[in-house]
Amino acid sequence: MRLDLITIVVDDYDRAIAFFTEVLGFHLVEDSPSLTNDGRPKRWVVVRPPGAETGILLARADGERQTAVVGNQAAGRVGFFLWVEDFDAAYRRMTAAGADFVTAPRTEPYGRVAVFLDIAGNRWDLLGPS
Repeated sequence: MRLDLITIVVDDYDRAIAFFTEVLGFHLVEDSPSLTNDGRPKRWVVVRPPGAETGILLARADGERQTAVVGNQAAGRVGFFLWVEDFDAAYRRMTAAGADFVTAPRTEPYGRVAVFLDIAGNRWDLLGPS
């Protein structure tokens, strides 16, 4: 058993792809035409960190209810955690690429951490070893 995909609801496919690939360094695994359950066109967009098995399905908000959760999928809490081996290098690269860090890096008992926002406004922890 494994966790294959999680979904992040976004307002625009292409901006989300650019953020995850250019700012975070993820790979674009799939970007295929698809259909909603009622037959309207959509895209099936999956990104994945290098070397990871679990991917992220970038789903464009469809309707009022989904639009309301863009950027607030974890009710304002950090809901996503990105582990890197070299925290300082990742932090510098992401900052240079335009990542919006809302906290400065700090050291906790579990390692180095800094909180950043994704393209939709969801909060993520960038995590690495101390």
